[in-house]
Amino acid sequence: MRDNTDILIIGGGIMGSATAYSLLLADKRLKVVVMEKDFSYTRASTALSMSNARIQFSLKQNVQISQYAFEALERFEEEMRVGDKRPRIGFKREGNLFVVDEKGLESATSAFQIQKDLGCDILWQNPEEIATNYPLYDMKGYVGGSFGPQDGYFDAYATLMGYRAKAVAMGAHYVEDEVIKIQASNNQVTGVDLASGNAIGAEIVVNCAGAWAGQIAKTAHVDLPIDPVKRQVFVLDTTVKPEQPLPLTVLPSGLYFRTETGGHILLGKSMHEDSVGFDFSWDEKRFYEILWPELAEFVPAFDTLKLIRGWAGLYAVNRMDSNAILGEWPEIRGLFLANGFSGHGLQQAPAVGRYLSEVILGKEPVLDLSLFSPRRILEEKPLTEMGLV
Repeated sequence: MRDNTDILIIGGGIMGSATAYSLLLADKRLKVVVMEKDFSYTRASTALSMSNARIQFSLKQNVQISQYAFEALERFEEEMRVGDKRPRIGFKREGNLFVVDEKGLESATSAFQIQKDLGCDILWQNPEEIATNYPLYDMKGYVGGSFGPQDGYFDAYATLMGYRAKAVAMGAHYVEDEVIKIQASNNQVTGVDLASGNAIGAEIVVNCAGAWAGQIAKTAHVDLPIDPVKRQVFVLDTTVKPEQPLPLTVLPSGLYFRTETGGHILLGKSMHEDSVGFDFSWDEKRFYEILWPELAEFVPAFDTLKLIRGWAGLYAVNRMDSNAILGEWPEIRGLFLANGFSGHGLQQAPAVGRYLSEVILGKEPVLDLSLFSPRRILEEKPLTEMGLV
């Protein structure tokens, strides 16, 4: 059986759903099909993230993407209303604090200035100010930090469901099936084959498959530098409770933590030895032997706590430069990519969905994101972004 559609999107997570919504917002006549292999989203990176949005990047375009994300999240609940149903995403702007040591001062200062020049609400705090604001922190050995008061976290699953419900109400057709092959002929995409044995014809296919993006791209002989890398999150109940919510605090080592609703602490750290593959197990030993000692050094009061639980999700890590691969693949007409976000896809989805819809429909982009073109993969020209976690 072979059906046809105008645009087929592989992956119905946050990126695919934001793209479907943006396409139909631009042209309600489009026939848009979204292929999602698991409607429960059990292993979707969207649902397994720490759900953060921040302005603190060092690449101009990444900062601008976040500026638009803030706007989109503020009006999200009203814009995604369907009838009398309104998504509740609980956007809490409790800030992000990037703690800086002497080694990282120059790059942090440079990124801070870029953010200020773009009109961002961003503050530089010295160690004494940070210690005053967050008396549990031991700032010995640190020279300060950048604080984004408008940064914060939100309900990622509710955001995904909001995009999806609105896209469906606008005419998007979600199909629970797995794309096993992207078909192309004469350097033009022609459709996809499905695990069910069916096929769908389309002259525009958008790869929004997240951690599975590299795998599915290879079926069209497209080699993307994307690995599915396991990232673990731990939920802690500390004996000493902060007097106020803690911002997402990021140490130079890459350790990060924040207060969660209910008074718990969420903790994680990206490490070079994190496993590559589709592994969703989490490791208590990692917490007890590596992360807890480091956390207790920075927050001595957290030397007594209880590990409640943990989970693991996947980053779609772009091995080349950890930035998005965004736009049409130069060697296959009609094959568009929104891949390799390396942990930032959730917050970048509003701007990326809008940009993809503009490029696909031949409109002038509101925000020029051509810097992230897939052509740089073929030309081996990596981007530089210092604000990575």
